[in-house]
Amino acid sequence: MESRILRPTLGLYAAAFLLFLYGPMIVLTILSFQGPEGGPQFPVQDWSLYWYKQLLGLSEASRVAQLPVGDSLLRSITLAFMTTVVSTVLGVMSAEAFRTRFKGSGPAFYLIILGMMVPGVLVGLGMALLSSTLGISRAWWGTSFVLHVVYTYPFAFLVMLAIFNRFDRTVEEAALSLGVSPAQTFRRVTFPIIFPGVLSAMLFSFTLSYDEFARTLFTAGRDLTLPLAIYGTFSVEIHPNIFAFGVLTTLFSFTLLVIYGLLMKRFTNRAARFAGQEDNG
Repeated sequence: MESRILRPTLGLYAAAFLLFLYGPMIVLTILSFQGPEGGPQFPVQDWSLYWYKQLLGLSEASRVAQLPVGDSLLRSITLAFMTTVVSTVLGVMSAEAFRTRFKGSGPAFYLIILGMMVPGVLVGLGMALLSSTLGISRAWWGTSFVLHVVYTYPFAFLVMLAIFNRFDRTVEEAALSLGVSPAQTFRRVTFPIIFPGVLSAMLFSFTLSYDEFARTLFTAGRDLTLPLAIYGTFSVEIHPNIFAFGVLTTLFSFTLLVIYGLLMKRFTNRAARFAGQEDNG
C-alpha cells in the first residue's frame, strides 16, 4: 500500500522539480521567437527569427540596440579559459598533495574551500578596496582573474580529491618498483587514470567563471565581461534579443557537455580495451 502511494508521489515531485528547473528556460525559448514588435510577455504576437537575426546583425536597425556581444564575449571566454587552466592545475596539484596526510592539512583544507563559501559581493568589494589602497588598476585580466581563480579553484580541488580517494595506489607502486621516476609515473600512469576527473574540474571551472557576475562587478574595471555588459544594457528594459542570446548560450553549454561526453566515452572505451588486453595477457 505504501509503495503504491510513495511511487506516484515521488514521480509527481520529480516532475514538479524538473518543471521548476527547466520552466524558465522553456519560457525564455518561446519568447525568443517573438516578432519585431514583440516584447518580453505573452502572447507571442508573430513567430519569427527576427531577434536572432538582430542579435547576429543580419536584420535592419530597429528600436532596440544590439547586444554588446563582440568584445565582452571574447573577454568572458578568455577569462574563463585562463581561470580553467590555473584552477585545474592547482586543483590537481593540491589534491595530489592531500593524498598523504601532513601537518596542518585540516586548516589548509578549509582555507582552500573558503573561497567558495564567502559571498561574491563581499569578496569583490574587498578586492576593489584593496586594489584602490595599493594603487593597483582594476582589470578583468588582473583583479577579476584572481577572484575567479579563488572561486573556482575549490571546486576543481574537491572534484580531484574525490577522484584520488578512489585511486588504486598499487598501480603507481608497480610503476615505481620498475624504476620509473615519479614524474613519468604521474604522466604515463596517474594522469590517464584521473583524466575524467580533470575534464570535470575543467568544465566546472569554465562554467562558473564564464557567467560569474558578483565577483566581477567591482573588479573588472572599464572593460566589461559579458554578464556585466548585458546587465548594463538591460538594467532598465528587457527585450527579446536577450532571450535569443540566452538560447544560443544554452546551446553552447550543451555543446560543451556533448564534447565532454564524447571524450569520456572515448576514454572509457580505451580503458575497457586496455583492461581486456590485461586480462587476456
